[in-house]
Amino acid sequence: MNEKTKLSVLMPVLNEGINLKMMLRILKATIEVPHEVLIVYDSIDDDSIPVVKAMQKDYPHLRGIHNELGRGVANAIKAGVDSAVGEYILVIAADDIGPVIAVDDMLSLMDQGCDLVSATRYAYGGRIMGGFFISRFLSIIANKLFYVVSGAALTDSTVGIKMFKCSIFDKIRLEAKPVGWAVAFELAIKAQLADLKLGEVPITSINRFYGGKSSFKLGPWVIEYSKWFLWGLWHLYRTGKGRYNVSFKRSTKIISQRKK
Repeated sequence: MNEKTKLSVLMPVLNEGINLKMMLRILKATIEVPHEVLIVYDSIDDDSIPVVKAMQKDYPHLRGIHNELGRGVANAIKAGVDSAVGEYILVIAADDIGPVIAVDDMLSLMDQGCDLVSATRYAYGGRIMGGFFISRFLSIIANKLFYVVSGAALTDSTVGIKMFKCSIFDKIRLEAKPVGWAVAFELAIKAQLADLKLGEVPITSINRFYGGKSSFKLGPWVIEYSKWFLWGLWHLYRTGKGRYNVSFKRSTKIISQRKK
């Protein structure tokens, strides 16, 4: 399996059993390349675990991974990557079924040489539906402001849905606190600073389509995301890496490496 697995789908979960049932069925029906699915949980009491065990008979490359590095998405991603065998890693949320439709386009850009491909909810036909109004509003404003002011390559730096080469992960030292999906914001900034070849694919994000409880907490999220907003603004400006050349292909966006 190690030699044949092209994609490792990594899903951090926190009691997402109700959403996981639907998500796993959709992944099994839509992803055609050899792949594995890693469900990363913090606690052995997580209600996602029985769902994983029940579906492993029909989905043999489905695995549960116990994150013992510490709670939160950032540590879950690190634990998942440590266990992954795929050439590419796709980080995706269990409560958002919309991005699954874009996996083929993301794979296409990776095969064309991208090191990291991000989803975007705010360009090229991307949309966002569901979730808390305040979180949607802050996300839209923050991403558009960061894109314009910093010269960011990606139009949706904070989105959690990202695909990247497994080989680049250790080259990007992730330091975000385990607050929300701030680690995805950090990953986008540091990938640009590292002169990696980036790409974007529009998605329709349907947050909590099937229910479950959100972990959104306004205060801690605003503080951590603001920290990376300012950090990225300063480093992109200071290094002069805030402007990329852009080319377009169909509904996807390929962002070339910076000219040295």
